[in-house]
Amino acid sequence: MPRAMTPTDPRLAYRDETFLESDAARPLRILAEYLQPLHAFQCERVHDTIVFFGSARLAPDGPFGRYYAEARELARLVTEWSQTIASPAHRFLVCSGGGGGIMEAANRGAADAGGRTIGLNIGLPDEQRPNPYITPGLGFEFHYFFMRKLWFAHLARAMVVFPGGYGTIDELFEILTLCQTGKLMRPIVTLLYGASYWREIINFPALVRHGMIAEADLALFSCVDTPADALTRLQQALGSESATAAPAFASSRTCERPDGSRG
Repeated sequence: MPRAMTPTDPRLAYRDETFLESDAARPLRILAEYLQPLHAFQCERVHDTIVFFGSARLAPDGPFGRYYAEARELARLVTEWSQTIASPAHRFLVCSGGGGGIMEAANRGAADAGGRTIGLNIGLPDEQRPNPYITPGLGFEFHYFFMRKLWFAHLARAMVVFPGGYGTIDELFEILTLCQTGKLMRPIVTLLYGASYWREIINFPALVRHGMIAEADLALFSCVDTPADALTRLQQALGSESATAAPAFASSRTCERPDGSRG
């Protein structure tokens, strides 16, 4: 006959909160931030996203307020267009970092169109709190930046990068590097929204001039200035049959060594 549990009996390891929050269990916490979103995306049949990056500090009534309004409008247009795609498996969901500013505008615009929208939030001391426009069941909280980045790249078919600071630039260059090095099995369309801002902030031609990137690398992104222009670029890049036939997740390539062997 089974023995009854007593308060002095050891807990099952996966119910031991002290252990799960310890340094020893860090690999389990990292793995959980991969498996929990994976399970949710599979249950919700999420395959492809269009990611909006931009400053959490950007307010609708601030000096850059037009970008909030335009991010919201573009997210609405993208969602309305996506809803016209015949196959649900090939529809694009708007995804953001889940916080305020441009992230809120993107989730809000998708919600305006009645669409589902994703928020990949990360807890930060000051400015990162989940916005109220994320679809229930598609909001996620991350502790590890690198796991959050993985999910941006894993599902993204395109990203639209609005004006932002360190975090926005970090995400931009993360994706550009993956595209430049060919590590992803499918391309990610990259649009820099607000040409004058980005040309002032990052001197891409100087990187070519100094030999730090190839001139061809400038083709990895393009600049747009209106929601209509951005939508047209996205439709041109993602509306073809070959684009919709891309693999569901952006798997990483195994690179070949100079001698032809696999790394």
